[in-house]
Amino acid sequence: MSRVLIIESSARQQDSVSRQLTQTFISQWKAAHPADQITVRDLATHPVPHLDANLLGGWMKPAEQRNETEQSSLERSNQLTDELLAADVLVMAAPMYNFAIPSTLKAWLDHVLRAGVTFKYTDTGPQGLLSGKRAYVLTARGGIYAGSPSDHQEPYLRQVMAFIGIHNVTFIHAEGMNLGGDFHEKGLNQANAKLAQVA
Repeated sequence: MSRVLIIESSARQQDSVSRQLTQTFISQWKAAHPADQITVRDLATHPVPHLDANLLGGWMKPAEQRNETEQSSLERSNQLTDELLAADVLVMAAPMYNFAIPSTLKAWLDHVLRAGVTFKYTDTGPQGLLSGKRAYVLTARGGIYAGSPSDHQEPYLRQVMAFIGIHNVTFIHAEGMNLGGDFHEKGLNQANAKLAQVA
């Protein structure tokens, strides 16, 4: 049995293409892996606070020096990090907002990229500690950006995943969602075709 952690980040609940891709992923994954455990964390309905002094204090101060807010911030980060550590498969669903990922997803990443937990510093540089995991990134984009200088999603997330030791990363882009003509249907069909190969 594998554990699958799904991170939703679309601000929209209705008519969200990235959420539609997630539901397709879940359906196909359950059919192929009925014994697997799937956990969904929705950053729109349960947002994670952005990195602040309280979280830094929770990470860096000895237990006896933390105030209640710092301790609470640390416990929240621990919960999120434990979910990631326990997962065999990570799925991030991310619409493109202003050429990049939603700030809610960035806040989640800021909670789980932790020195000594998900990566460590060595004499030869940082080393990721989450090797052996797989990641899938499901994106929805109004235009067509894959491989262009305007795509700040895929390069950033590939770098972040590699930084914590996840090198097996598959991107599935639904592009052209806001373009006219048949771009929406074509982009969605291409994404669904690639999703069908995943499970």
